[in-house]
Amino acid sequence: MPLSPALAVWLRDQGHDSVHVMELGLHRASDDELIVHAKQEARTIVTADLDYPRLLAMARTTEPSVILFRDGEWSEAEVIERIAEVLAALSESDIEQSIIVIERDRVRRRRLPLQS
Repeated sequence: MPLSPALAVWLRDQGHDSVHVMELGLHRASDDELIVHAKQEARTIVTADLDYPRLLAMARTTEPSVILFRDGEWSEAEVIERIAEVLAALSESDIEQSIIVIERDRVRRRRLPLQS
């Protein structure tokens, strides 16, 4: 959240094991609950919620990985186009134990655990 469920569908169509929180009935879950769920299922969180880096830094954890969209409102098409570019450029090991910050003009990666 707050990204569209269409992103999860598109990711599945590309061969990724992807699920949206609404499909899991977790759309009302707290960020902390989603982090626990993602850890248990070895998933990467894809979000535009800026709280996740702070929560991971406070927990000093190496998982789950997060792909974070920044720079304001993104259309569904913009998110899909940008994540396609990023996934084509990064390997699975580049994403593991990382926060990938996607902005309109650049991509940054920070390894976990973060320093708070």
